[in-house]
Amino acid sequence: MTDAQAIGGKSPVDEVPPAGRLLVLGVQHVLVMYAGCVAVPLIVGSALNLDTRTIGLLVNADLVVAGIITLIQTLGIGKILGVRLPIVTGATFTAVTPMILIGQNFGLVGIYGSMIVSGIFGLLIAVPFSRIIRFFPPVVTGSVITIIGLSLISAAAGLIAGSDSTAPDYGAVPGLALAGGIVLLIVLITRFVRGFIGQIAVLTGLVVGALVAIPMGLTDFSGVATAPWFGVSTPFLFGAPQFPLAGVISMCVVMLVIFAESTADMLAVSETIGEPLTPARIARGLAADGFSGVLGGVLNSFPDTIFAQNVGLVQLTGVRSRFVPAVAGAILLLLGLVPKFGEVVASLPGPVVGGAGLIMFATVTAVGIRTLHKVRFDGTNNLMIVAVSIGIGMLPVVAPSFYEKLPATFGIIVGSSITSCVIVAFLLNLLFNHLPWGRPPGDPSLADVGSAAATRHVVDPRTDG
Repeated sequence: MTDAQAIGGKSPVDEVPPAGRLLVLGVQHVLVMYAGCVAVPLIVGSALNLDTRTIGLLVNADLVVAGIITLIQTLGIGKILGVRLPIVTGATFTAVTPMILIGQNFGLVGIYGSMIVSGIFGLLIAVPFSRIIRFFPPVVTGSVITIIGLSLISAAAGLIAGSDSTAPDYGAVPGLALAGGIVLLIVLITRFVRGFIGQIAVLTGLVVGALVAIPMGLTDFSGVATAPWFGVSTPFLFGAPQFPLAGVISMCVVMLVIFAESTADMLAVSETIGEPLTPARIARGLAADGFSGVLGGVLNSFPDTIFAQNVGLVQLTGVRSRFVPAVAGAILLLLGLVPKFGEVVASLPGPVVGGAGLIMFATVTAVGIRTLHKVRFDGTNNLMIVAVSIGIGMLPVVAPSFYEKLPATFGIIVGSSITSCVIVAFLLNLLFNHLPWGRPPGDPSLADVGSAAATRHVVDPRTDG
C-alpha cells in the first residue's frame, strides 16, 4: 500500500490523465519501443529465409500480442494475470537465437509448439519463481544479458552484408555505407538532440534510412499496395504445432531468462514510482509473460517481456499512471490489425534494419555489462562464473559449426549461446555461492551476492498489494 492509499487517496498509478494527454503520452511509449518490437520478426524471418509477405504477417502478429500483453500487464485480469504497473511489453531478443535454431531444424511449427509449452511452463512456475529471485542475482542475469547482445550482433551483420558470403553482392559498399550512415545518425541524434526526438533516435534512424534507400534502389515496397488494410492473424497459420524435445527445453530455459529480466524491470518501475510489490504481484506479472508464450504460439508471434526503454521513459517523464501504457497497448493492437503496416516494415532493406539493429543489440550488451557492475568480485568466485558462462556462451557465436557433430536434439540446446550461457551461469552460481560443501562457515564466497538488491523493494510476502 502506498502513502496515498494509506490516507484514503488514490495511488498515482491508478490516476487517469485527461484524454488528450493520455493519447499523446501513449503514442510516445509506442514510438520509443516500436523499433525494438518489430526487430524480432524481421531478424527471425530473415534468418529463416521467409518471404516478405510472411515476415509482414509475423510483424502484425507480433504487434497484436504485444498490445494484448501490455493491456493485461497494465489493467490486470483479477488476481491471475498482470502486475498493474506502467509498463509496456514487446517481443524479447532473448528468444531470437533459440527460435532461429529451432526453426532451422523443425520449421515455424516447431518454434510455436516449443513456445506454447514454455508458456505453460511459465504459467506453472510464476509463483515459485517470484520467491526464488535470489538464485538469479546480477552475476547470472548480467552474464546472460551480455551474451544476448553479443550473439545478436552477428544477426545485425547478416542483415547489413547479406546472409550468403558467396553471393556477388555480399558486403556491397552501398549497403555498408547506408548502415554506417544510420549508425552515425543515431549517434548524432543521441548526442545533440534532447527531449522526445532524442528518445526515439533508433526509430528516426530507421525512417531516415528507409527514405535514403529509395533513390539508392535498395527498397521494394510493391507488396504494400496489395496488402489489405484490415486483417486478423489466423491461429496456427503455418500448421499444427510440433513439440520437439530440444526446442521445448531450450524455450523453457529462455522463459526463465525472460522472468529474471522482467522481474528486474518490475522492481525498477516499483522503485521509480514508489509502488511496493509483493511476491504475489510479481508472480502475476511473470504469469503474463508466460501467457505471452502461449498466445504467441497460437497467433504466430513471439514471447514478450517488459521493455526496458519504456521503463526508462517512465523514469524520465515521471508519469506514473498505468493507463498511459495501456493506451500504448491499445495502439499496438490496432497497428497489428493493419497488414499494410506489417508489409511496410517487412519491406525495409536489410542494411537499414541491420544498422539500427547493431545499435540496439550493442545496447543490450552494454546493459549486461552495467548489470555486472553491481556484482561483488573481491573475495568471491564471481569472476569465474562470468568468465566461464560467457566463454561457453560465445562458442556457437564465433564458431557456428562447433556443435554440428552432436545429435541434433542436444545441439539445439547447447548451440544456442543464450541457453548454454544461462544454464552454465545458473549452475556455477549454485556451486560457488549457494552450496556449502568444502567451504568453512562464514566464507564470503557463500554470500548470494546481488540478491539483496533484487529483492529490497518487495514487501512482506504474506500481504498482497
